[in-house]
Amino acid sequence: MKKLIVILLIFMQLTSVGGCRKESVVAETNSAPIEIQVQINHVPVFIQHETNEIATITIKKAENDRTQKLTGITFHFSDSNVQNVIKSIHLLNTAPDNNEQSSHFIGETSEIKKVTTISLDQNISGLTSSFFISLTAKKNANIEAQIQIEEVILEFDNLTEQSVQPNKHTIKLAHVVRQQGQDNCDTYRIPGIVTTNEGSLIAVYDVRYNNSKDLQEDIDIGMSRSTDGGQTWEPMKIIMDMGEWGGRAQKLNGIGDPCVLYDNQTKTLWVAALWMSGATSNDMLWWASSPGMKPEVTGQFMLAKSTDDGLTWSAPINITEQIKNPAWQLLLQGPGRGICMNDGTLVFPAQFKADIGEKALDGGQYTCHSTIVYSKDQGQTWHIGTGAKTNTTEAQVVELQDGSLMLNMRDDRNRKDKGDTNGRAVAVSKDMGATWEVHPSSNHALPESNCMASIIEAKVEINGSSKNVLFFSNPNNKYERWNMTIKASIDNGLTWPDEYQIELNANKGYGYSCMTMIDNQTIGILYEGVKELYFQKIAVSDILGNK
Repeated sequence: MKKLIVILLIFMQLTSVGGCRKESVVAETNSAPIEIQVQINHVPVFIQHETNEIATITIKKAENDRTQKLTGITFHFSDSNVQNVIKSIHLLNTAPDNNEQSSHFIGETSEIKKVTTISLDQNISGLTSSFFISLTAKKNANIEAQIQIEEVILEFDNLTEQSVQPNKHTIKLAHVVRQQGQDNCDTYRIPGIVTTNEGSLIAVYDVRYNNSKDLQEDIDIGMSRSTDGGQTWEPMKIIMDMGEWGGRAQKLNGIGDPCVLYDNQTKTLWVAALWMSGATSNDMLWWASSPGMKPEVTGQFMLAKSTDDGLTWSAPINITEQIKNPAWQLLLQGPGRGICMNDGTLVFPAQFKADIGEKALDGGQYTCHSTIVYSKDQGQTWHIGTGAKTNTTEAQVVELQDGSLMLNMRDDRNRKDKGDTNGRAVAVSKDMGATWEVHPSSNHALPESNCMASIIEAKVEINGSSKNVLFFSNPNNKYERWNMTIKASIDNGLTWPDEYQIELNANKGYGYSCMTMIDNQTIGILYEGVKELYFQKIAVSDILGNK
């Protein structure tokens, strides 16, 4: 009997929790270790959101495994600074609820340290169970902070624990600059952003009060301003609102699709937007606009400007008469952002619809063309280029090192229902849009799901010398607006290597984005979620790596 007691004591010591934490320890009742996967999702932690599901834990048991409960989970973070960034950690369980998936908290802690443990009492039913890790950021967290989870240890009721090293992914923070429902607005869409000489970030967007519908609707142009690199944002200002012009209701005087431009030589901000007053509330302006020049007939190309770093703005300025061909059905800006060239020329990307006597390849009534609108006298007069390619719409423009202009265009041939997804169209002009040449990368180098995108140019120090680099952002997906990604090209857009790419948000959104250089080492990007606008700061080194 004494010998039996001694054997039992030795066995209890060998299977106690105080054993090795780095490897799986399997109780005598199990015939095989539990299989565990921890997948870090490519999504940011939004400072304004209480729940941010950043990882998935999958537990797979063997058929004869008798494990009944998950009793604890421990996170090993790479940096003790996590306690200054994260307010709390939650573990969620998914359970069917009215044929939909809803999440329920099963454990949490606000005692955040480099090694953080959550005690649990969670039943494990079935052979496969899934849980979600959610992080809540501190409201004053530095948006440039980064988080890495090096190890996750799961503890079970049969006195076993198992260590897992998740996929290597740096978790970044993000701001929700505009939230759905904020300021009594249903939807915020169509981002544009620039950096002023004073270092201020100026963000513009649609304020869609009633729903997410495009024009014609009750839509104004909103602006948000940050003077600390995007760490905080001032309250929204409405900078373009056509009111009840012509005695018609607000929803018949919507103005939207903004494109922002900064003249760094005169320190003037310009915003272009599309307005029309004649369509009914049931009309979509894209189709209701007709040949002609009056607001009751056709969309109007409107400008507003600020000469005091975005503090105050002019009344809307109508330049339709200067640049629109009366035979065209519609002319509008970008949207997104324009540029100030090295010689001071101001350039907005633009698009127009022209009836060429046959239906568009997309099955539409007219054929659309991307182009540019520009001013050589600091905005006193404006001119327009020719169409770069048929069936192209929303575009962005950059100046290349030789002074030519590159137009990167949404190509409406890229429709998943047409079975053709050949990517962004690209053309170059050396004569301010009078003529265009197809760029070698056109329609194959940058996959897209028929969406607006962003491209900017910057001088970056690479291997000790200054080099012109192009940065591009869009949903990096041929078929859906998922996977918001920034890419870099160091050869004027000929190639966009995989090693010069970073995925910011794998989740689905409305997909539009706009970038700006905050400084020569940091990119700021404003992009769409679903009815919300997100802002992130990305170090150039995170994209270009050891270069």
